[in-house]
Amino acid sequence: MNDPLKIGIVGLGKMGGIRAKTVRDNDETVLVSGTDPDLNRKGFDDIELLPDYQSVINSDVDAIMVCTPNRFIPDVTIAALEAGKHVFVEKPPGRNMEDISRIMEAEKAHPGQVVKVGFNHRYHYGIMEAKKIVESGMYGKILWVRGVYGKAEGSGKPDEWRDNPDISGGGILFDQGIHMLDLFRHFCGEFSEIKSMVTTAFWDTTLEDNAFALLRNDDGRIAMLHSSFTQWKHRFLIEIFMEDGYVIVDGMPSSTRSYRDEWIYHAKKHTGYAIGNPHEEATFCNIDPSWDMELAEFVDCVKNGNPVQNGTTRDAYETMNLVFKIYAGDEKWKAEQREKQKKLKG
Repeated sequence: MNDPLKIGIVGLGKMGGIRAKTVRDNDETVLVSGTDPDLNRKGFDDIELLPDYQSVINSDVDAIMVCTPNRFIPDVTIAALEAGKHVFVEKPPGRNMEDISRIMEAEKAHPGQVVKVGFNHRYHYGIMEAKKIVESGMYGKILWVRGVYGKAEGSGKPDEWRDNPDISGGGILFDQGIHMLDLFRHFCGEFSEIKSMVTTAFWDTTLEDNAFALLRNDDGRIAMLHSSFTQWKHRFLIEIFMEDGYVIVDGMPSSTRSYRDEWIYHAKKHTGYAIGNPHEEATFCNIDPSWDMELAEFVDCVKNGNPVQNGTTRDAYETMNLVFKIYAGDEKWKAEQREKQKKLKG
């Protein structure tokens, strides 16, 4: 396939706008059509605006980008696959394990189509460099990993869909912390043991605003996570400590620039005079290539038949499964949720 990949976008909000820019910037793709509840959104005068997702699927496109709230992702994805389209979906692709299972069943039934999930943090420069360092073996095997990912507030809109469990499926852990869990898996593989505490500590919502978790895999590697919606100073930090040294990614070049600049540090452990204070190598990463690199991989998979490497439906399934195991691991949280549901229904 030498012609540009023709793409339609379902959902033209924040993420749809980001994806639209990457499509326009890529020489191998062209943005053809899109739809959104608000068809008057600015910045889409160059495409055909259609009344619903089925119209976008039926338009002259090769692939669909699904940038809707979580509740609608499975239906749009499955309809696109059944129409013979390739699909790129945002994370998490649904509200629960049933949703991602439905998508995987449709993917299996249509093996000629590519399905890729947007776990873009794997493409941050710091993460890619950290992965190279870990895989080089220069510091030995991973002993433990620690991650903090937090922000202070949402959009401020009273009808924000992320605050509605029927649409979102979960709170800060499901919306943002899922990225850190995906990175834990990226570095350590799958986890088999989970201990957790989940809470709504501050915000007036039925969903969690903080989650704390300890995870252990069959190799004995332990990962510790704090996912927070009360991180008044926005924070992204992942520390990977190995037998003979460590690598740290601190900060993130987000579009809002509200997180500190991204730096990657690594060092070999010292003995003697420098115990506990080794000489570090530090690299500043001031741009975010993740959106463009995600699209480039998707295009490569479609045009050249290569399998998805980052953001497979299996990645989504296993990472979502960790989220729901973290929820289930806190008996107090589960009881509180049951009471909240009773009040809402009563």
